[in-house]
Amino acid sequence: MDPPISEPVTPTTPRHNLFLSTSCKALLLSNSNKSLLSYSSKRLDTPRKKYVKQVIGRHNDTELHLAARRGDAASVRQILAEIDSYMTGTLAGAEFDAEVADIRSAIFNEVNQLGETALFTAADKGYLDVVKELLPYTTNEALSFKNRSGFDPLHIAASQGHHDIVQVLLEHEGGLIKTFGQSNTTPLISAATRGHADIVELLLSRDPTQLEIARSNGKNALHLAARQGHVDVVKILLRKDPQLARRIDKKQQTPLHMAVKGVSCQVVKLILAADTAIVMLPDKFGNTALHVATRKKRVEIVNELLLLPDTNVNALRRDHKTALDLAEGLPISEEILEIKECLIRFGAVKANDLNQPRDELRKTMTQIKKDVYFQLEQTRKTNRNVSGIAKELRKFHRAGINNATNSVTVVAVLFATVAFTALFTVPGGDYDSGRAVEVHSVSFKAFFISNAFALFTSLAVVVVQITLVRGEIEDERRVVEVINKMMWLASVCTSVSFIAASYIVVGRGSQWAAILVTVVAGIVMGGLLGTMTYYVVKSKRFRKVRKKEKISRSGTQSWHLWDSDDSEVNPIYAI
Repeated sequence: MDPPISEPVTPTTPRHNLFLSTSCKALLLSNSNKSLLSYSSKRLDTPRKKYVKQVIGRHNDTELHLAARRGDAASVRQILAEIDSYMTGTLAGAEFDAEVADIRSAIFNEVNQLGETALFTAADKGYLDVVKELLPYTTNEALSFKNRSGFDPLHIAASQGHHDIVQVLLEHEGGLIKTFGQSNTTPLISAATRGHADIVELLLSRDPTQLEIARSNGKNALHLAARQGHVDVVKILLRKDPQLARRIDKKQQTPLHMAVKGVSCQVVKLILAADTAIVMLPDKFGNTALHVATRKKRVEIVNELLLLPDTNVNALRRDHKTALDLAEGLPISEEILEIKECLIRFGAVKANDLNQPRDELRKTMTQIKKDVYFQLEQTRKTNRNVSGIAKELRKFHRAGINNATNSVTVVAVLFATVAFTALFTVPGGDYDSGRAVEVHSVSFKAFFISNAFALFTSLAVVVVQITLVRGEIEDERRVVEVINKMMWLASVCTSVSFIAASYIVVGRGSQWAAILVTVVAGIVMGGLLGTMTYYVVKSKRFRKVRKKEKISRSGTQSWHLWDSDDSEVNPIYAI
């Protein structure tokens, strides 16, 4: 049931304290129905005086808002007491406490048309006693309520410089320091922008990571403090993290760019003391700190920048203008004349006067590019010629290997023919049945076995030569090495079979001749094998030494496009 509407209140009518919010969560007493209506729609049958809704103030403020704006802690306590008195006798125990708590929460967390609670108003005005009275009855959600400007109670207290209120709020709810205002503004940025050094110290002691957080435009606390010229705040921030001097915003502006826009030369000195190299860092338009200071007519700051050895007085912006060009384009004033005089004293010139040296430099660079291109072309031609020579060498090498393999094939066929023929013309003759006469002698057995080895080894070489398809030179080398070893085996076996046959042919009476043949064969074959072994070992050692030297030179000669190992023709010793 809707409560009865009261008569309009005139200025002469006594005004009662009222606890009725703009959201219709109201505490209303009526004589017509003898009941108390709360925002929870519970009916409490107790006759009371008639209280009507009183929402006053230009922003639809309640009595609690007005008391907070006046800093009247006594009125706040009186409102709390009246809530208890209105509810006395209606309920008891836990139900009474819950009902009173709900009413208090509805009243204390109510916002006006600006989105501000009574706590926000007290924090804005700096009334610590009122904040302490309101804080126990304010919900965590209401603590984070933001007004139309995007500020909550902690942000507004930090912005207004109310140190004690900031401390009380953080002690009550430490998580408030993580809240963000409009454009991603932190409480630290709010305090630094307004120059409240004590609050900056307090916030950094609570959460040092606030230094790393920037606004949505990329500007951090140091950018904004430097722009406003707050020396103490800049000192604190740089002491906490000197690397802040190099942070850039979305326009690629450093804190130095922001500082030279202001009027505090002391702030500029502090930032340069942290890192002098940033003096020549450009923003996205190519402006250095000197360009910005010249455009803003900061005479003292321009002089300070020109004293630095890293400053290039003739640095060009993207539109190819120097600081002197900017000064010439500004309206004549006492500051501009002084800045121009200072720039000229340090060697500043206009961009047009820099064109001639720049053109010469451009021509020089063009000529260097042409020379480098010509050298690269010559190098490419040389590499192509070297590659052609390497291919020719590979062809000659391949032809040599083919000739060697053909010769080996012919010799292998010859060995096989001799060995095959010797089996049918055995030394010592044979009987009519085909059986050898000296079949039981040791010499004949040695002849037979060696001859068989020579035959089959030679045939194996022939089979390999006529069936193998060669490709890479390295593979051909390996094949030739294997075949040569087999041919050496065939030669040794043929020699042994010949020596054994000589013992059979000469007989016992002339055995000295067979011994002489054996000695001669041993000297010739042994000397040859020994000599070949010596050269093979020597060649392998020489190759190892050359390989190590090439590896050591590979770091300085990595530009070679071909490897000389592939084109070198080295002798192949296969035993």
